[in-house]
Amino acid sequence: MENHSLQDRPLIKMVILVVVLVAILLGLIGALTTVIVIGPQTVIAWFVQPEHSSPVIAEKPKPDLWRPPALSDVPENEEGKLVEYGRELIVRTSTYLGPNGSVQAMSNGMNCQNCHLDAGTKPFGNNYSAVASTYPKFRARSGTEESIEKRVNDCFERSLNGDALAEDSHEMKAIVSYIHWLGKDVAKGKSPKGSGLVELGFLDRPASAENGKLLYDQQCVVCHGKNGEGIALADNTGWQFPPLWGEGSYNHGAGLYRLSRFAGYVKANMPLGATYDAPILTDEEAWDVAAYVNSMPRPTRNLSRDWPDISKKPLDHPFGPYTDGFDETQHKLGPFKPIQEKRKVIANKSR
Repeated sequence: MENHSLQDRPLIKMVILVVVLVAILLGLIGALTTVIVIGPQTVIAWFVQPEHSSPVIAEKPKPDLWRPPALSDVPENEEGKLVEYGRELIVRTSTYLGPNGSVQAMSNGMNCQNCHLDAGTKPFGNNYSAVASTYPKFRARSGTEESIEKRVNDCFERSLNGDALAEDSHEMKAIVSYIHWLGKDVAKGKSPKGSGLVELGFLDRPASAENGKLLYDQQCVVCHGKNGEGIALADNTGWQFPPLWGEGSYNHGAGLYRLSRFAGYVKANMPLGATYDAPILTDEEAWDVAAYVNSMPRPTRNLSRDWPDISKKPLDHPFGPYTDGFDETQHKLGPFKPIQEKRKVIANKSR
């Protein structure tokens, strides 16, 4: 065994002390922050957290999912001012164009972003990503080729249960400029992933308003009220959470009055905090909540000019006449698979 002199012992003690201090320091650093990169996209970082807490996961956006341009990229010129005003109109429609609007009183008090979430930018939140790239286009509902201006006014007249906005108005020009700016990087004719709404598979039964009421009472009342009345802003310029039925809500000509549209909207976005890749409700629950909400009273609209070719009506368009032999109740609530199969037979016979 090696024998150290008395003179060596202080040096040995110092070395041991340094090693211990370094170990403690490294342990503290490891406890405070450890970053591990797994693959090119995912970073998992642990921070000082309570015992047994889960790691905070920061995931980069999926490259194939549409993301809006950054607001910081809006040009600092007259066109940029128009884009910014257009976004403001989408977010606070009621402030400018609601019942007490500072520009014009022409809508029910809801905001465009009550249906087009996050100012029309949320993936599968009814965003505007594909509007500029696909319009003008033919739409079977009107039987005509429609401009973006016509599509915007459809929302004013149906979802906002109001009047059409003059196409040459400053407000219409601003809204259209904002929509064009959001879709500026989308190729003409393309609809990027994340546009529109989630498409849910059909149920093998009719959607149940009775089941939907139970779910509504559990999941939706806190924001939208027991009677679907919503929660108004303190200054009454709009809604913190919009009404889902009643005179202040969308009329029966709105897209969300179709069961598949409302169910897809709910599935990817509701209750508050849900996303397309982290939903809270099951498909069945989304269909049933949609059935309940759309069974409640709301404003009506003259739809006599809709669907001039009635054979082009969607499976879930709730108003006849139809060419497939199914009644309005089944077209409204399902089951939709029999209608789908019957239409395939009719289409094959007509070839």
